[in-house]
Amino acid sequence: MLVVVTIMSGSLLYGQECMEGASDEGVNIIGFVQTQSEYNFLGEDLRGESLNELDFYFNRVRIGVTGNAGYDFSYYAMTEMSPTIGGPMILDAFVSYNRFAPYAKASFGQFRTPFGLEVGSTGCHKLHTINRTHVVSNLAAPFRDFGLMISGGTGDISILGSKTTNFLGYKLALLNGTGLNTPDDNRKKDFLARVTLHPLDFITVGASYRTGEHPPLADGVFIDDKRTRFGIDVELKYADFIVQGEFIDGSDDGSYTIGGGCGDPLQTVIGSINRKGFFGQVLYMTPWNLQPVVKFEQYDPNTSEVEGLNDQINEITYGFNYFFNEWTRLQVNYLYRAEENARVEVPNDALLIQMQIVF
Repeated sequence: MLVVVTIMSGSLLYGQECMEGASDEGVNIIGFVQTQSEYNFLGEDLRGESLNELDFYFNRVRIGVTGNAGYDFSYYAMTEMSPTIGGPMILDAFVSYNRFAPYAKASFGQFRTPFGLEVGSTGCHKLHTINRTHVVSNLAAPFRDFGLMISGGTGDISILGSKTTNFLGYKLALLNGTGLNTPDDNRKKDFLARVTLHPLDFITVGASYRTGEHPPLADGVFIDDKRTRFGIDVELKYADFIVQGEFIDGSDDGSYTIGGGCGDPLQTVIGSINRKGFFGQVLYMTPWNLQPVVKFEQYDPNTSEVEGLNDQINEITYGFNYFFNEWTRLQVNYLYRAEENARVEVPNDALLIQMQIVF
């Protein structure tokens, strides 16, 4: 079970690093490689010929450095090399002041935005399924931004005679709001806050909020676009079971973006919209380092859509994670996509296989 504990541990408690160094001294080289295959079940054409597609590619290829500069300062930098998602490019590059940790830590630079469970607390190499959920990819974006973040918590305290780590945690960030490697485009900033409660060893509850205004993308419009997000999440870890759930609600006035997960490019759509969704997943670690997983997710890309014309997305992921050792993991996911209000099943399921090595 040592392999499982090491790989499944969360991101750093008081920072935004996706990965940790091997030691506290000197420069640590960190990163991971994810090679992936994808088979899409697309049915047949009018001539009865198969439209199914098989593809092999790099999902993510990341390499970076982390370390300490004296007693009070640390640094973290991560690059994405995979051409699949637009590499090479800088993902993270920030400096942290740690004098008052664990109660307060200041980070300045470009980092992963601390919104929600699947983004704010889970690096791409620690996802329980290969893909992030639709609601997170669409409403938690941009996943990375440039700004200043203060994070920390209560540290180790005793509650009713039981010791708990970080009973109350927080992350407050002031961000450009323009996303990955994009200069600021106005004088206003995004504000993001995340609070977590960890009253007992087996439960963590979190709440996240983000809001900001940006120059309008539509011609002839002089009122700034406004983006607001609210999310709640819960994680239960008991023995070899893990249960997670997250709900996000978002409103956009003027224009909005879709996509942007783990380095993917954002797509901009003109208009105002309200969107929401949730996911829930259950995992169990067997004695053979095999971890079955089932995840259900629902995403409504337009909550004002007329009933009967709903384009709501329902998706179930069946799969497993197999840990060869502390650094190597195999993930196999079958994605079953159910169409809302569809009389005929649309062939759009997929089988994903991913190998990951962390260094």
